[in-house]
Amino acid sequence: MAELTTLSSKGQIVVPKDMREDMNLVTGTPFAIFGKGDTIILKKVNIPTAKDVFEKIHKWGIKFAEDRGLKEEDINKLIHKGRGIKIG
Repeated sequence: MAELTTLSSKGQIVVPKDMREDMNLVTGTPFAIFGKGDTIILKKVNIPTAKDVFEKIHKWGIKFAEDRGLKEEDINKLIHKGRGIKIG
């Protein structure tokens, strides 16, 4: 889909409404912008939240432990050992 738009005096470009709707673009959507010669490319980017990153790492950690047969108490012992803390 190609449409024409113009650059405002503030350097802003309007993304046509049909295109915004088709691509689910909303106010605040982040973009990476690339330019060379007479070509500009806008790429919508998804920046994960801290919560998203934590959940991904948490899921990975649970799977990692399960694959190795580790239990929560084993992990706690390894953490204490790594910190130089003697238990019991």
